[in-house]
Amino acid sequence: MNILYLVGGLILILLGANGLTDGAASVAKRLRIPSIVIGLTIVAFGTSAPELTVSVSSALKGSADISIGNVVGSNIFNTLMIVGCTALFAPIVITRNTLRKEIPLCILSSIVLLVCANDISLDHAAGNVVNRADGLLLLCFFAIFMGYTFAIASRKPELPEPSTSSTSTGELEGEAEIQTLSWWRSVVYILGGLAALVFGGQLFVDGATGIARGLGVSESVIGLTLVAGGTSLPELATSIVAALKKNPEIAIGNVIGSNLFNIFFVLGCSATITPLRLSGITNFDLFVLVASGILLWLFGLFFAKRTITRIEGSIMVLCYVAYTTVLIYQV
Repeated sequence: MNILYLVGGLILILLGANGLTDGAASVAKRLRIPSIVIGLTIVAFGTSAPELTVSVSSALKGSADISIGNVVGSNIFNTLMIVGCTALFAPIVITRNTLRKEIPLCILSSIVLLVCANDISLDHAAGNVVNRADGLLLLCFFAIFMGYTFAIASRKPELPEPSTSSTSTGELEGEAEIQTLSWWRSVVYILGGLAALVFGGQLFVDGATGIARGLGVSESVIGLTLVAGGTSLPELATSIVAALKKNPEIAIGNVIGSNLFNIFFVLGCSATITPLRLSGITNFDLFVLVASGILLWLFGLFFAKRTITRIEGSIMVLCYVAYTTVLIYQV
């Protein structure tokens, strides 16, 4: 039965990702909204719905390690595995604004979580707890992020540089390939895609968790790996589909928006509802989270002129494999 959940969830996730990408891109084109804004909001929030469901329900059930591990593991998976795999299918071009503002904001969110989750080191407390005050602080950061995102929407899209003629042509070709759907079809595609992603992600998580618990794996490792990977499958599918359809801004915006949504909103809501006591989640996991964001920023900044190439994508995937291997050997 668990295997059927895995397969069925994966099919729904793939179908939902395709519908959501088509609907969101069509809305962006009709309203002349920058694709990065669609990626940071509608697509990112929709594909992060499984993380919200799993983390809040886990917090209410007293499984704090699954709740926090889901968010930390999902963000590491998003940054290393999703960006890496997407770049293997098609190189990801990052706009200057994303490189200067959105990615650093993503790194900042990881640092904020690292600080909030280190009560023992900073305050000599008996244990590390993400309490209600931390949760409210994260929600305040989320409000600032939303204000920034709407400010982007009110500005004109970034113009391509004259020196990058090949990239400019590719972007124009990508815009031309976006299918303009009617309003009702766009809404149906977005809502249907979101529903399929959420339900499919839940099925996948149920199947994966059932198999892992049958093998006697700890909750923290389940949260950091299987649950995190399962709830991040919508982001993976959506980003790859968006990149293949030559809409890389939705792909990278989806990852960054999901990471910010996961830490600021998902963990903020979970910690506000009930304090989250950390036991199996260590500073190693949190430092890997921060380092993964820095690695993405460095690759975009220095090597291929704001482009995540296939080689860089391969390195990111290998980094995630190495991290998962360390987790398995720590059990």
